[in-house]
Amino acid sequence: MEQTYLYDAVRTPFGKVGGGLSGVRPDDLAAQVLSASLERSPGLDPATVDEVILGNANGAGEENRNVARMAWLLGGHPVSVPATTVNRLCGSSLDATIMGARQIAVGDADVMLIGGVESMSRAPWVLPKTERPFPMQNLELVNTTLGWRLINEHMPAEWTVSLGEATEQLREKHGITRERQDAFAARSHALAITAWEDGRYDELITQIPGAELPRDETIRDGVTAEKLSGLRTVFRHENGTVTAGNASSMNDGASAALLGSAAAAQRIGRDPLARLAGWGAAANSPQDFGFAPVEAADRALAKAGITWDDIEAVELNEAFSAQALACTDAWGVDAEIVNAWGGAVALGHPLGASGTRLIGTLAARLRASGHRWGVAALCIGVGQGLAVVLENTTTG
Repeated sequence: MEQTYLYDAVRTPFGKVGGGLSGVRPDDLAAQVLSASLERSPGLDPATVDEVILGNANGAGEENRNVARMAWLLGGHPVSVPATTVNRLCGSSLDATIMGARQIAVGDADVMLIGGVESMSRAPWVLPKTERPFPMQNLELVNTTLGWRLINEHMPAEWTVSLGEATEQLREKHGITRERQDAFAARSHALAITAWEDGRYDELITQIPGAELPRDETIRDGVTAEKLSGLRTVFRHENGTVTAGNASSMNDGASAALLGSAAAAQRIGRDPLARLAGWGAAANSPQDFGFAPVEAADRALAKAGITWDDIEAVELNEAFSAQALACTDAWGVDAEIVNAWGGAVALGHPLGASGTRLIGTLAARLRASGHRWGVAALCIGVGQGLAVVLENTTTG
C-alpha cells in the first residue's frame, strides 16, 4: 500500500448566512479554492491531477450537476481531469479526503485534489412534485438549508428530531451543563481571535475576488461566558441549554487540499506537510450523532498504530459545544490541545467545507508546534462520525 501525504490546504474565510459571501454561487466558491490550490503549487501541471473530489451536503441548488466537475470547468482547467461530488452531510469533505487517500493508497492515483463547499445562504427552497397533476390545494415550499426535510413517514420519530433537540438529549445523557457549554463557546471565540491576529490563518486562506473578508465572519469580539449565559435557549424553552451562542452557525465557504503519494512530491514541486496515517468511520443512532466521533477517532488511531497518549493536537468540529464536550470527555484528552486556534462555534460551519478546514488547520498546528501526531474528527447528522490521524512530516 502506498502512503498518502497532505501537500497543501487552503480555504476561504467563512461567511455568515446573508453575509459577505452570500452573493457568490457555491460552484464559484469551489472554483476559487481549486484554482488557488493549483496556483500555490505552480510546478504542478493541472492536467496531471488524477481526480478531483469535493464534498457538498446540499446539492439541491446552484451546486447541482456535480459541483466538483462544475468548479473544475469554471476554473478553466483541463477537461480531461475527472471529478466527483460526495455527500456525507457535515463530513462530506473529510469523506472526500479519505476517498482520495484510498485511491492513492491502492495505487489508482498519485495526485488528488479534494475539498468541499457549501453556501447555506443560497440553499434553495424546493417544491416537491405532487402525487397527481394539477392539485387545487396550496403547496408548501421546503427549506433545504439544514436538517431533516421531506421525511419518510416510516422513519421512527425519535430519529428525526432536530439536531438541537438531539444535542439536548446528548448533554442530558453525559451531564454537560449550560455553564460548561457557554465557557467552551467563549473560549472558541477568544482562541479564534488570537489565531487570526497572530497570523495563524494567513497561509491557509484564499480570498474571493470582490467578496474579501478580513477574517471568518462569525467570530465575535468580547464574547464571555457571562454574556452567553443571558441568551435564550433555542430548542427547549424549559430545561434547555443549547443557544445560538454555544452552537455553530450557518455559513458559506469552500476548502481544498492537495493529496499525493511520496513520489508525487517531484510532480507537485513541494514537500509534504503531513502523512495521513489512519482514518475511521463510525455510526450510531441518528439522535446520538454528536457522539459518533468518539468511536471514529478510536478506530483511526488503531489503524495508525498509536493511542491517545501519542496525540498532541485535536481538531474537532464544534457543531455544538455540548457535543464537542461529550466527545473530548470520552477521549479523556487535555482540553488545551483541542481546537487551539478556535473552532466552528466561532469560525463557522459551512457543512461541506468543514472537514478539509479541520485537516488544513491540524497540519498547520502540528507544523507550528513541532508536534508529531494529531486527530481531526467531526460528527455527522443521522448518526455518523469520521476521523483522520495526521503525522507531521515537517520535523526531524
